[in-house]
Amino acid sequence: MAATEGRHEGGSASRGRLRVLLGAAPGVGKTYEMLAEGRRLAQSGRDVVIGIVETHGRAATLEQTRGIAQVPRRSVSHRGVRLDELDLDAIIARHPELALIDEMAHTNAPGSRNPKRWQDVQELLDAGIDVITTVNVQHIESLNAVVEKITGVAQQETVPDEVIRGADEVEVVDLAPQSLRDRLSAGQVYPAERIDAALSNYFRLGNLTALRELALLWLADEVDSALRSYRTQHGIDSAWQTRERVVVALTGGPEGETLLRRGARIAARSAGGELLAVHVTTQDGLRGDRPGALSAQRGLVEALGGSYHQLVGDDVPGTLVEFAQSVDASQLVIGVSRRSRVSAALTGPGIGAEIIRRSGDIDVHIVTHAAAGGRGRLPSLTGGALGWRRQLIGFAVALIGGPLLSWVLFALKTPESITADVLSYQLLVVVVALIGGLRPALFAAVLSGFTLDFLFVDPLFTVTIADPRHALALALYVVIAVLVSLVVDQAARRARAAQRASSEAELLAAIAGNVLRGDSAPTALVARAREAFGLSGIRLLAADGEVLAVDGEPLAEGESARAAWGSATPAPGSREGADPRVETVPVGVGADGRPRALLELHGGQLDASGRRLLDAIVAQLAAAIEHTDLRETAKEAAVLAETDQVRSALLSALSHDLRRPLAAAVAAVGGLRSAHRLSAADRTELVETADESLATLSRLVTDLLDVSRVQAGVLAVSLSRVDAGGGVVSALDELSLGPAEVELALDSALPPLHADPVLLQRVLVNLLTNAVRHSPPGERVIVSTSRLGGQAQIRVADRGAGIPEHQRESAFLPFQRHGDTDNTTGLGLGLALSRGFTEGMGGTLTAEDTPGGGLTMVVSLPLADPADPRFEERSSLDSDVADDEHRSSNADDRHLPTNGDPR
Repeated sequence: MAATEGRHEGGSASRGRLRVLLGAAPGVGKTYEMLAEGRRLAQSGRDVVIGIVETHGRAATLEQTRGIAQVPRRSVSHRGVRLDELDLDAIIARHPELALIDEMAHTNAPGSRNPKRWQDVQELLDAGIDVITTVNVQHIESLNAVVEKITGVAQQETVPDEVIRGADEVEVVDLAPQSLRDRLSAGQVYPAERIDAALSNYFRLGNLTALRELALLWLADEVDSALRSYRTQHGIDSAWQTRERVVVALTGGPEGETLLRRGARIAARSAGGELLAVHVTTQDGLRGDRPGALSAQRGLVEALGGSYHQLVGDDVPGTLVEFAQSVDASQLVIGVSRRSRVSAALTGPGIGAEIIRRSGDIDVHIVTHAAAGGRGRLPSLTGGALGWRRQLIGFAVALIGGPLLSWVLFALKTPESITADVLSYQLLVVVVALIGGLRPALFAAVLSGFTLDFLFVDPLFTVTIADPRHALALALYVVIAVLVSLVVDQAARRARAAQRASSEAELLAAIAGNVLRGDSAPTALVARAREAFGLSGIRLLAADGEVLAVDGEPLAEGESARAAWGSATPAPGSREGADPRVETVPVGVGADGRPRALLELHGGQLDASGRRLLDAIVAQLAAAIEHTDLRETAKEAAVLAETDQVRSALLSALSHDLRRPLAAAVAAVGGLRSAHRLSAADRTELVETADESLATLSRLVTDLLDVSRVQAGVLAVSLSRVDAGGGVVSALDELSLGPAEVELALDSALPPLHADPVLLQRVLVNLLTNAVRHSPPGERVIVSTSRLGGQAQIRVADRGAGIPEHQRESAFLPFQRHGDTDNTTGLGLGLALSRGFTEGMGGTLTAEDTPGGGLTMVVSLPLADPADPRFEERSSLDSDVADDEHRSSNADDRHLPTNGDPR
């Protein structure tokens, strides 16, 4: 940072150096760090000045300014308000070695030379003055939209990315999110009146964690770009794998999803890992790419947070490795070849081996998958014991090996070599039998027999046999060849049967494993069945026609199995009017004797062994469907049990809580009947008692009816645009609460809500009643409104004892309250009704700790969309149950009973 070396006299200087201190949020210590660095440099002899610093009333920051020269600010008048701005001309005239400029993203007052402060910084740099400045991550232009999604706050002041990227140094001033919240709670960031709102909104732990990660990742990308530039400038060709980058090679085959998920897991093992998917297309376009599969895999890449790249090159291994090296990849993921062993033997090791040979320092992962070498499909037991490929190879060996052997033996022929000639031809037949089985061996035996007779048995060059013993020898020769062929054929059949049995066992074990691990049993069974039988597609349909599971290619129009439901037990493949290529199998039997579901198979035929295995899979499917039905029945039973519990509590309330106001009202009315014996004061007191008791009774009955509507799902909701501040004021008016009890912190810029005004007011009345009741004397309840993304939040915070975290959800259940001796405390339905009303309006009601002690109730509701006409309409499940009264439940439901009795 010895900038004086590049300066010249008379004010002409080389461009200054820029150092940017980047923070994740306000309060992490950027300004403090900038001033501390300025003090250190000033003490070492550098000419340092403070251009502008915003201390925000922080004593520690103000203390750091002492001892550093400050350039007076420029005062600007705007609409009658005096604004202090950076005096750019004064700093240039002063021409220090280093200027400290706070808040780089600041917007200058109208009439200033530059509209933005970062433009002032650029002028200082052009004048040869070094600058240390500060900026928060939310002010970086490219991250502005991301930060708005995280915090719900749109930032109007931004700095272009190229300005920050062009800095000589960018340093993150980091602070752990909880440490920043502790600093905020201690009053070291904002004044006391702003602490609660800040902690509850922008400075949430989740927000701070996301902003911190965003800042660190942005800086990591910048460091990575700088590293690449350094390697380019110094001609360094070898990869410096400073970050985990995983390249996944895609062919468009069915293994692509498996490879992508494996690559994503590898990339996720290290912080900042990147996933890159690559597909290489040849220039002639003859590689047989599958656009549909590649499109689906591209969507999966994006869902996994990776990037997709399409390359063109005739040398697929070279193109893939060059790309991996160009992005400094550390890992390369490819799939096992889908070719069979025979194809690999005939055409060479393939692309995978070539990639490994060229990869150099890049680790190559070869991932197995279901399509590798035909794996996953059950071996067929039909046809010959040996495949047609092996038989063709056997015939080829006989046709090529026979003439070659004859040529060699004839050239070396002697009168005594007949025995060696016969054994040589016998060896040829055995080799052909081992390769191709019976048919090629018979062909080789007959061909070699005629060759022996023609070339080596007298009379030569004829097919006649002079000696009968030679005829017997030739017959035995053919018999031996047949016997060897039969042995080979039988061994091959047994090997295939064993392989089939092993594959079936593996399939059943995999199916059982999927179910035991909690995977979707029908989906897993259907997928494995299609793979095992080599079908084009398979689909499982419920009795009502709903698709329960599907795998493979979809059925064409008109190929549905729904026509089969006309029969109680449709036979496989016997559907009238159905496509004969689609075979259906009934799955399970319902109580009415009809199948629970139908399994549709298309694109293949099953042999007898395959049908036996299919029966096992169908039995598993039937059990899985029955298990699913039982689980749904259990859920319904749980709902009924919960309803029964509420009903029991309701009956308890009717017998206990309603008895007191009813008894008081009856006693008061009874006393009024003997009014001739009462004084005027006594009559007035009795009337007031009756009025109070009947009002309490009416309120309790209303709450009971409302909670029953919430439980039954017939709550009337009339959605419209609602002003949050107006709803708060209406609730305060209903409760006759003023500034002595409640402090308001309403956001005047908050857009209208999507809510029911009557229900919203009832929710707020309930929450305010509880908050005021539990606030200590002299402590005011704080009501604030704010925006978080597409949601509006109304927060009601008190300084009471709060609710332990493990009891918060229980507090929202009906009939939860503390004590039952006060006739005004109600049934404990306030929070249950409030949550039900809020959820009925499409929002949420949650409880949080109030910073410094207490409880904060957070009502989150969606913001109204001015373009959506639905917000002007009435949305109700039961329009006859409209509620136009402003009622409140004064239930003391903030604390659970200590004796376990909900009462």
